Amino acid sequence: MVETPTIVLKAVPEAIKEARDWVGMVLGAWGLESYTARIVVSEMATNAIMHGSEAGDLIVVRAYMRNGLPVVETWDRSDDPPLIRAPGDLSESGRGLLLMEQLVVRWGTRPLSGGGKVVWAELEAERSS
Repeated sequence: MVETPTIVLKAVPEAIKEARDWVGMVLGAWGLESYTARIVVSEMATNAIMHGSEAGDLIVVRAYMRNGLPVVETWDRSDDPPLIRAPGDLSESGRGLLLMEQLVVRWGTRPLSGGGKVVWAELEAERSS
């Protein structure tokens, strides 16, 4: 059985950079470009921390290949699926999923049997040069 690269992080703002750096390292080891994956996992980790976690919680970030495409996912304890919002021009937040939707092949969410959810995003497989 092939092990899926996984990192468990405290649900604190500093974890966003850790998740971004980690996914860059994983995709780099696979010979894939990681710019888009870094942006996407930043948004996913931000949402997991801001909307899917409470003080003391952990989030899980995984990366794997499915049908030749890299997939990144986050796990958090909230059962609520992420919602795409239509922020006003002066809003300081609320654009992350809109941005992510433009960068990925497809994305979705699934519930965890013990509570919580997984948000996943399938990316283009861009070879690094």
